[in-house]
Amino acid sequence: MVAPCGAGKSVIISEIARMTTLKGNRVLFLVHRRELIEQIEETFRFNNVDLSNVQFGMVQTVVHRLDKMRKPDLIITDENHHGLAKSYRKIYEHFSDVPRLGFTATPIRLNGSGLGDVNDVLIEEVDAKWLIENQYLSPYKYYAPKLIDTQKLKLNSLREFSSTSVNDAMDDKTIYGDVIKHYRQLADSEQAIAYCHNVEASKQVSDEFNQSGIPAAHIDGKTPKDERNNVIQKFREGQIKIICNVDLIGEGFDVPDCSTVIMLRPTQSLSLFIQQSMRGMRYRPGKTSTIIDHVDNVRRHGLPDDKREWSLEGKKTESGEKEIPIKECENCFAVYPPNHKWCPECGHQPEVKEQKDYEVDETAELQEVTESDFSFTIDHREPKDCKNMKELSELAKNRGYKPGWAYHQGKLLGYL
Repeated sequence: MVAPCGAGKSVIISEIARMTTLKGNRVLFLVHRRELIEQIEETFRFNNVDLSNVQFGMVQTVVHRLDKMRKPDLIITDENHHGLAKSYRKIYEHFSDVPRLGFTATPIRLNGSGLGDVNDVLIEEVDAKWLIENQYLSPYKYYAPKLIDTQKLKLNSLREFSSTSVNDAMDDKTIYGDVIKHYRQLADSEQAIAYCHNVEASKQVSDEFNQSGIPAAHIDGKTPKDERNNVIQKFREGQIKIICNVDLIGEGFDVPDCSTVIMLRPTQSLSLFIQQSMRGMRYRPGKTSTIIDHVDNVRRHGLPDDKREWSLEGKKTESGEKEIPIKECENCFAVYPPNHKWCPECGHQPEVKEQKDYEVDETAELQEVTESDFSFTIDHREPKDCKNMKELSELAKNRGYKPGWAYHQGKLLGYL
């Protein structure tokens, strides 16, 4: 089940668990982080779920205790896009005849693979745009460096921005704009969460805010629980305006309501982008969330509430085969496997480039990015996912194909 941020996933899961346990059936609830158990258990108690028939389990623990566990009648997986990992698969295979239900906001892995190996039905009912229009999420304003003409961005056969157009547009190792100046300009005095690219950068950003008279704190996975809770409580009370972290405040992490997100960490993960960018969009009457994107993640992934068409098949090349990684020789232009250290044709050994740290371009100005800046839908469906010619035509349009493509696919699928 695709449940966008703000769709009430915990409430939906707890009701399914309540109805299941009401019949005396057992539920195994799988998560990948302990904090998620504490939060969902509280929702289960509030909804009067029979906890004697529920086992909450971290995947890392459950996978080592399979032979000692009672067989469940239903397995519910939270953040189901992790479900292709070996640990999850081992649990699924051990209880191979037990029905499974998974929840995620983004049913796709970072490498583009879909969830068809562990799920066979994809359920989509509402999207982020509907949640905003119906006041379950707050509207937002999005600011990013206006470095490129988005009309010139090209989609390749994998429905990703072509590497050439993106690389020409920006440097992935650059943070654009003065962080303090843009916070004051766009969200002055608002409470914000800042996502940084590593722990040292997070600490540095926190120090810069404090030196500028804006109360801030850094937390990471090694921050003692009491200290972390103290920071979050001060954030809740308004004593701290900015919480800086890397990826800690993400999937299921419980933080008080805030209105602003500061993105200082480029990511190729659509799931991570959606989790982070929508963190400030919890609904409150009259509220408008502000997303300050200093690393231009919006060009990689689109806006948080863009329409996205999903498929269990994942992203494939036009031939239906997975993309094979290759290297291209910069000397003779021969292609060869990526594990070769030199070109087998001419013997050229490419220079190993030293990985540089992030650079800051404080002169860059961020501008508002709106829906009109994007003229396409990110469509992960395959032709066989379409049920009729109308959906095939829509898929063709979203991919930028000519109408004849939809006609050809319709004939192959028997719709004509």
